[in-house]
Amino acid sequence: MSISVGDKIPDVTFVKATANGPEKVSSADFFAGKKVALFSVPGAFTPTCSAKHLPGYVEKAGELKAKGVDEIACTAVNDAFVMGAWKAASGSDDVTMLADGNGDFAQAVGLTMDGSGFGMGTRGQRFSMVVDDGVVSELNVEAPGDFSVSSAEHMLGQL
Repeated sequence: MSISVGDKIPDVTFVKATANGPEKVSSADFFAGKKVALFSVPGAFTPTCSAKHLPGYVEKAGELKAKGVDEIACTAVNDAFVMGAWKAASGSDDVTMLADGNGDFAQAVGLTMDGSGFGMGTRGQRFSMVVDDGVVSELNVEAPGDFSVSSAEHMLGQL
């Protein structure tokens, strides 16, 4: 069963790439006391994720923050080194990369997908959510192969 609006974010550990190396961060700490625009992609450096999803949040970061978002975060079932490299190549300091290397978060929120046909194994689905102080206030899950409701533009309309 997947997470729903009104549910609390499950407590799992993400890993962030930092100048000092990988840093563990609990979801409870990360989401506490702020409004977070979180989006999930099936994988860093993949076509739609790199051409549309991440660039949309980078481009719209100022508008999202003007509507009350304290932090924008991207998660994927990739390791912190890959997420750090993707941020360096395509991201910005406005988007925090949260590596879900083992898929613990994707599994805990019930939003996994089987990418084994593409050699990717189990990944997180493409989705976005607004999280207010650890509680989901908006949830947008894409149909397989789609990219619309998890976009920064769609989220702006919800805020």
